[in-house]
Amino acid sequence: MLLQKNSVFLLLALILFFLLQVLTGSAAFELKKSYIVYLGSHDHGEVATDADFDRVTQAHHDFLRSYLGSYEKAQEVMIYSYTRHINGFAAMLRDEEAAEIAKHPKVVSVFLNKGRKLHTTRTWEFMLMEKQSGVISPASVFSKARFGEHTIIGNLDTGVWPESPSFRDEGIGPIPSRWKGSCDGGSPDFHCNKKLIGARYFNKGYAAIAGPSVLKNGTLNTVRDYEGHGSHTLSTLGGNFVPGANVFGFGNGTAEGGSPKARVASYKVCWPQIDDGECFDADIMAAFDMAIHDGVDILSLSLGSDPADYFEDGLAIAAFHAFSKGITVVCSAGNSGPKKGSISNVAPWLFTVAASTLDREFDSVVELENGKNFTGASLATAMPQKKFYSLINSLDAKLANATDGDAILCKIGTIDPEKVKGKILVCSRGETARVEKSFVAMEAGAVGMILCNDETSGNEIIADPHFLPASQLTYEDGLQVFAYLNSSKNPMGYIAPPETKFHVKPAPFVAAFSSRGPNKITPEILKPDITAPGVNIIAAYSEAVSPTEMPYDKRRVPFITMSGTSMSCPHIAGIAGLLKTLHPEWSPSAIKSAIMTTARTRDNKGEPMLDGKDFKEATRYAYGSGHVRPNRAMDPGLVYDTTIEDNLNFLCALGYNQTQIMAFSGARHYECPDAMSILDFNYPTITVPMLYGSVNVTRRLTNVGSPGTYFARLHTPSGLSISVTPKVLKFESVGEEKSFKVAMEVTKPGPSIGDAVLTWSDGKHYVRTPITVGGIKGRDIRF
Repeated sequence: MLLQKNSVFLLLALILFFLLQVLTGSAAFELKKSYIVYLGSHDHGEVATDADFDRVTQAHHDFLRSYLGSYEKAQEVMIYSYTRHINGFAAMLRDEEAAEIAKHPKVVSVFLNKGRKLHTTRTWEFMLMEKQSGVISPASVFSKARFGEHTIIGNLDTGVWPESPSFRDEGIGPIPSRWKGSCDGGSPDFHCNKKLIGARYFNKGYAAIAGPSVLKNGTLNTVRDYEGHGSHTLSTLGGNFVPGANVFGFGNGTAEGGSPKARVASYKVCWPQIDDGECFDADIMAAFDMAIHDGVDILSLSLGSDPADYFEDGLAIAAFHAFSKGITVVCSAGNSGPKKGSISNVAPWLFTVAASTLDREFDSVVELENGKNFTGASLATAMPQKKFYSLINSLDAKLANATDGDAILCKIGTIDPEKVKGKILVCSRGETARVEKSFVAMEAGAVGMILCNDETSGNEIIADPHFLPASQLTYEDGLQVFAYLNSSKNPMGYIAPPETKFHVKPAPFVAAFSSRGPNKITPEILKPDITAPGVNIIAAYSEAVSPTEMPYDKRRVPFITMSGTSMSCPHIAGIAGLLKTLHPEWSPSAIKSAIMTTARTRDNKGEPMLDGKDFKEATRYAYGSGHVRPNRAMDPGLVYDTTIEDNLNFLCALGYNQTQIMAFSGARHYECPDAMSILDFNYPTITVPMLYGSVNVTRRLTNVGSPGTYFARLHTPSGLSISVTPKVLKFESVGEEKSFKVAMEVTKPGPSIGDAVLTWSDGKHYVRTPITVGGIKGRDIRF
């Protein structure tokens, strides 16, 4: 008995001891987190070997050993050693260990392994790259750039479905000899070819957050796409020609990517979502390091997170290393619109893409018995019979134990089958997936569903492969449907089968979901940079997942429609691939400038582009320079060729010190300028967040066309006086540079945004530079 009591007391004492250690933050029991230790840039030269890379890893272990006490501990906690272009490592560290490492003079920054989220045919005709018949003009950028032949485009995403017809290599020549990559698919049934020339996966950063046991799941050790997102984006940027592509018979035509003859490589960095995200910085940086080594020309990333300080943003850091090696990095803007300041991926060396509509819609008309008709969108099947059916509001169809708020949104477990059977259920958009609401309706016995937008979604309607006949309506049309339900004793309606409509007007307009500026990190840099098609885009899909991505959906399709800035991003990546083939000597900045300065801000009615939220005129914070025009981009005349030094000067102007910047860039000799205004950063747009009195801004243009004389023309809003010096720029040779100054002065103070445009033209080329001015005040400020 005494022994038992002593054992109990001993156990209690041990429990109290452990609790005390945890509560007092004892280092021995503190939870480790995955950190990235960034040390700057490598300079291996052109003949680096595996032995060189091994020595880097050894050096990282030695560095970490000096803080942890042993080489074994350093090896144990190391997640990644970045050995090729990015210098640094990812490791499991305690907070105080990370804080100590951050004090080392050779450390640029230490930051947590942050999670990011995915931003999830007719397109090229809409952008005048081909005709409706599929005929491609010899004057099209498709023809001129040989469909992106010889360019290599990498995609960081959820992987790829290699068997998709979009990745067949018919008509593709030998793999370029400069390619250093490999096909590490992760499974014996994964094969590459002359089209899909590379595949790698990176999951250690994800496992550091989710727990190492997740790697026992076979789907997490392969590049094979089990979500569909990566296959869709990869085929959008570089899929081969596939005749007869359609989604459930809709949108039938030839599917092809922006650079259909380019080579593509898949770098899988995104995995099943957990609370912290699905694509983690440690994996993204590892993929960048390898993609730069492999020899890609373009990188596309349809993912992002809230913006952060540039030296604590793994994607921004990695992208600068790619930019410095001549690689164009294209990123999605995010799907958090229409909220102001919601933009992702804001570093100036990133090409940030918003989303807008096509002139193709999948119409599904809702007919009410009172004679009113509303055009919605859907990819669903037809109703059983062409007749009116009873309509019921989901609030009136709720189960007794369901809340009103959940029932209005048609959440699972909220709808009473006895009330709904044989009727059309009317649901509201929000919180749960659109297609999940149709599943709820089907399970309850409804014959159809009308999905009404909330106010935030406005006029943005998406064609989804619903589980039953359905149509999604705009917010205003939805209000009229609800008014009819509330005013009629026996409301009746019918959902017509979807039809594919072309040449819809107005188009494009900015999607309501597309994230908006201003740029929260550096307001002087306008973001997004450009907008491109991102709504109801047909592209390849994974046959490992259903079109709704829901486990109870057993359908499988080779092509699907998706919407998001995830879809607009690879459009720009594909176009960048064409320009790289056509102009292999162009820098990433030249490619970016060519696309931005030739963009258009009017729709197919000749009116200013609208905002999908309320159909009011959109602003620069929604679409950047405007909507891409690929045929114009191949011959822009002049470009803003922002150099590596320009970007380093930009960082100096933000207050980063010279030691950090030299490590970041790998530059052996660099000095911050004595004085530099961030407004003088050589970007293709000019943004003054707040103008007090007057300011002068400098820019530099480079000739990439024939000799010519360019004249300045200004479109200026009221309240602002703008002048350009000089007013004429004469270029006599390719590569020649000329600088100019823009002077702005307040003539009438006010809080509104001023939107001006400076156009340089030689009569053939029109180089448009947007000038965005925030609130304008009546007193001077010195920059």
